Amino acid sequence: MVNFLVDLKDPVIKGYLINLVGEEGFKVVKNMPDGEVTDEKIAEATGVLLNIVRRTLFILYENRLAVYRRERDSDSGWLTYLWQLDLSSLNHQLELESKKLLKNLKTKLEFEENKVFYICEKEDGRFLFETAAELEFICPICGGDLKYQETEPAIKALKQRIFQLEEMTSSASV
Repeated sequence: MVNFLVDLKDPVIKGYLINLVGEEGFKVVKNMPDGEVTDEKIAEATGVLLNIVRRTLFILYENRLAVYRRERDSDSGWLTYLWQLDLSSLNHQLELESKKLLKNLKTKLEFEENKVFYICEKEDGRFLFETAAELEFICPICGGDLKYQETEPAIKALKQRIFQLEEMTSSASV
């Protein structure tokens, strides 16, 4: 199987993979031997525990980033799984993740724009107006006053992040 060249040092790709399989799993991806190889050989080559290698391979397989082939030993009847990375769909996976993130950011923006918040003066909590009113504008954690929180900075930051993400996703799909 031919692998597309993927820059594992790219912070977006590295971040995605670490989020997907963890730091130890990323070591598996980064140091995976070429060609079809058993999980035992991968553990040996990467220095990662076999159970973590197996977990990583399963997650990669579920996300269409690894493939395997089974071979049956004619003498013993045992099945051997030969694994290989297939990062050809990585860009598609990243696009799906960015669309999901974009949707979540837009939902958060709408929430921030349509609600009024109060925050504890000691920053013990943040409350919707309705909850703050029920609490008589007293923090239930420390007893301090709840003060009106200006949401414009958060709204501005969310809009900026949405704009950046839309720019990235539109330029990536061109």
